Amino acid sequence: MQTYTTGEALVRALIDRGIDTIFGIPGAHMYEFNDALARASNRIRFIHTRHEQGAGYMAYGYAKSTGRPAAFTVVPGPGVLNAGAALCTAYAGNAPVLCITGNIFADLIGQGRGQLHELPDQLATLRSFTRGAWRIDHPAQVPARVEDAFRALLAPRPGPVALEAPWDVFGQSAAFDMPAPAAPPALPAPDPATLEQAAALAAQAKRPLIMVGGGAQDAGPEVLALARRLDAPITAHRSGKGAVAEDDPHFLDAVAAWEYWQECDLLIGIGSRLELQFMRWSWQPEGLKTIRIDTDPTEFVRLPADAGLYADAAAGAAALMPLVPQAARGADLAGFRARARAAIETVQPQMAWLDAIRAVLPRDGIYVDEISQMGFTARFGLPVYTPRGYISSAYQENLGFGFMTALGVKVAHPDRAVVQVSGDGGFMFGVQEMATAVQHGIGVVTIVFDNASYGNVRRDQVERYGGRLLGAELQNPDFVALAQSFGMAAERVERPEALGPVLSAMLASGAPGLIVVPLARGQEASPWPFVMPRRPG
Repeated sequence: MQTYTTGEALVRALIDRGIDTIFGIPGAHMYEFNDALARASNRIRFIHTRHEQGAGYMAYGYAKSTGRPAAFTVVPGPGVLNAGAALCTAYAGNAPVLCITGNIFADLIGQGRGQLHELPDQLATLRSFTRGAWRIDHPAQVPARVEDAFRALLAPRPGPVALEAPWDVFGQSAAFDMPAPAAPPALPAPDPATLEQAAALAAQAKRPLIMVGGGAQDAGPEVLALARRLDAPITAHRSGKGAVAEDDPHFLDAVAAWEYWQECDLLIGIGSRLELQFMRWSWQPEGLKTIRIDTDPTEFVRLPADAGLYADAAAGAAALMPLVPQAARGADLAGFRARARAAIETVQPQMAWLDAIRAVLPRDGIYVDEISQMGFTARFGLPVYTPRGYISSAYQENLGFGFMTALGVKVAHPDRAVVQVSGDGGFMFGVQEMATAVQHGIGVVTIVFDNASYGNVRRDQVERYGGRLLGAELQNPDFVALAQSFGMAAERVERPEALGPVLSAMLASGAPGLIVVPLARGQEASPWPFVMPRRPG
């Protein structure tokens, strides 16, 4: 046995489980843990941020872009609450993010005496937007509590978790063994009876469609093999983008898939909540049958399927593929794609800029979106070619998540190009993290489209509420001068054809950079007819 403080044991446990980076801000409740991190700096990197939400979002970016657990640390109370939006995003995005925080002194918890950073019930607060939260009351509890946390982090449906320890417990010491990490439990093999049921539905279908979500990001080859066997198209929305390369002949972007959907008779959802078909499109063809492959059995209760296969996306698709007959349906998928692309290119000026970005971004480059006119358009207008090559905030759709998340993505992928596109409103949520990017040399290139407004809100107020504007128009700083004051390269670009050389040079430099694109208020065409289309007629 070895003697550890709680802080030392936590750091050892993180390293043993492959955590190589932790994002955060040091603080009084966490000093013993912070010092343990400092003493282990040759084995685990600490990246300090300028706001707690930045720490949480960077961990989200790291986890979402790798599929591996990522960790951040903040002080209790206000620190936890400031990072709460990032934990909500990780919950929505099924990202394995670990929050490590403190609490007030152990003997004062629950007494409501107004201690520094005290919350009435911090664990209950954390449990409301994580997959679980645990308190460490003694150093020897560290192995068990960390095991609890990583079991939830690595569950078939992963998500964020939290660990807290009281202020005084972090420095307490005890002698105990640190066991090797346990292997995550494996899912059972796909149920043969359900496979046969799904295969029968597939054999009867005349016009099947495969929908992939975030749960299929590691199942691209198996999904594509199933699609080729069925001669069926694949589509994706947001979290599923990149699971299958979007230039594959069997892939349809969401606009092309909407046209195909009008006569679809079988929907095969793989690792997807089917938000696109049942919420965004909100119209189903008569007689539609559904097959779902999912690791979360509650999905089959939330949205029942004609065949619900409880399985990993890759294993489920691979097991189903040989049971369905080889088909040659002859659907003109190229025609669907061409008509969709012609329609998509009318969304201007967004598509001109997105086309310019795509021309420069390497095939394996990573695009991080934002809640903005450019972000909404990118969901259907920006092709993605590699798994986890498109990072979104999933259904949480947090304004302002993008820039901070992209920094975590780049830390996880130092050798890949990372481009983040923001609106001016969202960028201001995390503008202080330009200091983090420069200090730690995190080479994200961010493009801010500055229309001096919350563009979506302003359009709705103009078109739906008689032009009565409320809080939709913004007074912004000079973003170029602001970035330069942080020591970041920055340029203003006013035409799409001028973007390529500037973006190429910034990516080649390996340093953080900012490109500002000024736009007139209300200039952008609405992407919503494509995001939430209405059935023709």
